[in-house]
Amino acid sequence: MNTSHKSEDWLYTISPKKKLIDLNFKEIWRYRDLLFLFVKRDIITVYKQTILGPLWFLIQPLFTALVFTLVFNNLGQIQTGSVPPFLFNMAGITAWNYFKECLTGTSNTFVKNQSIFGKVYFPRVIMPMTVTISNLVKFGIQLLIFTIFYLYYVFAGYDLTINNLIVLLPVYVLIMALLGLGFGMILSSMTTKYRDLTVLIGFGVSLLMYLSAVPYPVSEAKAKFPSYVSAFVEYNPLTQVVEGFRFMLLDTGSFDTFKFVYTLTISVFIFLVGLIVFNRTEKSFIDTV
Repeated sequence: MNTSHKSEDWLYTISPKKKLIDLNFKEIWRYRDLLFLFVKRDIITVYKQTILGPLWFLIQPLFTALVFTLVFNNLGQIQTGSVPPFLFNMAGITAWNYFKECLTGTSNTFVKNQSIFGKVYFPRVIMPMTVTISNLVKFGIQLLIFTIFYLYYVFAGYDLTINNLIVLLPVYVLIMALLGLGFGMILSSMTTKYRDLTVLIGFGVSLLMYLSAVPYPVSEAKAKFPSYVSAFVEYNPLTQVVEGFRFMLLDTGSFDTFKFVYTLTISVFIFLVGLIVFNRTEKSFIDTV
């Protein structure tokens, strides 16, 4: 009795990545339910076992802005023009926090998820994407709190104006996401071999904040810092994000088209480099973690 064997048509084929840059949107879209599940998990469980819960979304930026106002503006006499110092600081902190959370949340992707990665297949890039998307909720809440204080100062008689360039807000959010995601994927790949980096990341991010014009205007850096430090601050892409954020929301500071394009270009470049390193690391990380 002859039996004919027919070739099976597989729905999906899992094979090692061969492309240098491979985001594979089609595969990510196929796993979109898993992506949304991880996003929901991150939002719900981060503060589930804390006493104050989601209030930490509000407490952290408020207390940071208050400390910056007391130390830098009251004690250090840093001027913010016609903009209330507290509101000035809160605008910078809101922008900075989104980048920081994206960076620190993705910087330990391989180590944090090694048990899942070793058992189940799915596009690994979903995990850093989850962090970036879930942090948008935190960013939205903090932006809402900023808006409340903004309206309070307006009704208190302060002359505050939203610049027409507010239409660029989604672009600035994208820039922050690309920078945080790109640097995070690079660091995540490095921490699979060098665990000491996990300690240095928190320390380095704290130092970077002070070199990104978060607690002071760029004009103050140019006036008071040595030329080589002020040049670094001025052309730091994160400085341009913070400065642009304040310019849009408070109409203070300056906007330079060249620096905006420069920052956008750098963010895309960092993201692509991070993606390349991430894709190369995911092939062999399970042997090193």
